[in-house]
Amino acid sequence: MALTEDTLEQPRARLRKSERREQILMELRLHSHIRISDIAERFGVSSETVRRDLDKLSKDGLINRAHGVASAASRHYPDFNERSLARLGEREAIGRHAASLVEPGETILIDSGSTTVELARFLAYNNTPCTAITNSLTVAMTLGASEAAEVILCPGDYLPSEAAVVGTDTLEFIDRMRVDRCLIGASALTEEGVSETVRGFAAVKRAMLRSAGTSHLLVDSEKFGRVGMTRVARLDEINSVVVDRTPDTGLEEAMSAAGVEILVAA
Repeated sequence: MALTEDTLEQPRARLRKSERREQILMELRLHSHIRISDIAERFGVSSETVRRDLDKLSKDGLINRAHGVASAASRHYPDFNERSLARLGEREAIGRHAASLVEPGETILIDSGSTTVELARFLAYNNTPCTAITNSLTVAMTLGASEAAEVILCPGDYLPSEAAVVGTDTLEFIDRMRVDRCLIGASALTEEGVSETVRGFAAVKRAMLRSAGTSHLLVDSEKFGRVGMTRVARLDEINSVVVDRTPDTGLEEAMSAAGVEILVAA
């Protein structure tokens, strides 16, 4: 429902915080931006309450903030299907190597991405006994084909272009977990760290890193030197990086200084 004068004149019952934030996200699916003053009037709350809502949604990577307004998080990045068709050989090699890092019986977190789907495929092919928690429907279906794996799908707001869930429910669910290792992808990797472009994904990756004893970044060399929209982690917050080739000198030296193990997939 648009923020029209007719809408604003209609009395509304006070919504819970989670319901109010969901309504804000729904509004931004229909309109390019919304004003804080309009949201406050619509929901019968203070502007400060709305600002806290927007701060949380922005931190989760679901919206962009500007002075007095909020807008939908932009995404100038190929969607999941497009990425799945690119650099398949490199991603297969990375996925195969990453699958070999998972010990039988481990609990793992896997995020959404074209490379992590290859990881799931090789875990299923190897019949690796594990419990996998993921925000990706594609990862869940791929790994779920294995009788040896138990797959747990996170709750959250569905992103059709990524076949994945994101948002507050996803983050709270992951934060309750404690697992042996997480295996995540990313849009970009530089000496400054790991970053992400798809809306909501950076917050999910950060939550997975917090919940895992050991962390692995799966990234092909095309991402070297790129910078994503939202920062995920510093290099020293990652235990190892699984890549298809050794990074250039500057990035390799930065990883070494940060104590990151570089695993080149054969």
